[in-house]
Amino acid sequence: MKTRRDFLKISALTTAVSLVPMGSTAQDAVTKNTKLKLGLASYSLREFTQAKTIAMAKRSGLDYMCFKSMHLPLSSTVQELKDSAKKVSDAGLILYGGGVIYMKDKSEVDQAFEYAKNADMSIIVGVPGHDLLEYTNDKIKQYDIKVAIHNHGPGDDQYPSPESVYEKIKDLDPRFGLCMDIGHTQRIGVDPAEAGKQYFSRLFDIHLKDVDKAAEDGKTVEVGRGVIDIPKFLAMLVEKNYQGVVSIEYEKDAEDPMPGLSESVGYIKGCLDAMGT
Repeated sequence: MKTRRDFLKISALTTAVSLVPMGSTAQDAVTKNTKLKLGLASYSLREFTQAKTIAMAKRSGLDYMCFKSMHLPLSSTVQELKDSAKKVSDAGLILYGGGVIYMKDKSEVDQAFEYAKNADMSIIVGVPGHDLLEYTNDKIKQYDIKVAIHNHGPGDDQYPSPESVYEKIKDLDPRFGLCMDIGHTQRIGVDPAEAGKQYFSRLFDIHLKDVDKAAEDGKTVEVGRGVIDIPKFLAMLVEKNYQGVVSIEYEKDAEDPMPGLSESVGYIKGCLDAMGT
């Protein structure tokens, strides 16, 4: 009998090969990116302390961290931000970003950039209001910190889809981009792999999850158990040589997330292993 891992390898590799452009070889497609950067969107562990979140991310086999404010408050002092970044580093992880950070006025934009600077983050996963885009663009130039706007799917009147983000920032600074939440993207009826290809030039960050149905009321499930074609999405990233972080956001089982989070990480790594990454 085939094991689940064997099945995942066959499925993922078949998908990867199917995405190879005519005239290329399968080996070309699967060796363009030697390793995707896997991280954690810390909202996944929202019921746990910062220390436990760091330990659980490490235990899950992830390398990068994007802190949500319950783990590193926006009101933290400069020293608290530096100390937290050191704790992440001492655990062998990289604190690459913060978010999702909502910005409703200029003072909140200012706060977000100071927060990221003092924690030595390279990216802000944020939601600036439409009226703040030009101001945020100026701050990107001043601080040299990327901003990736997060799409939130059906019901979001600002940025429901990757397209809605892209259309707002396509003519702004090239460091202004998209954090694509593939669960919300699927819930709005858009194929995450196709959206990733279409808006790849501004795809700076990813919240990877799976959902039980492509509908507004779709719920998060363990990665690999839902309706998103995860192997196809990962193969697209490999083919396009994606250099950002793929952060897992596991929203299910808030009180006991480790089994589902670990299963999700294992599924993703199984797919990538099949692609030779």
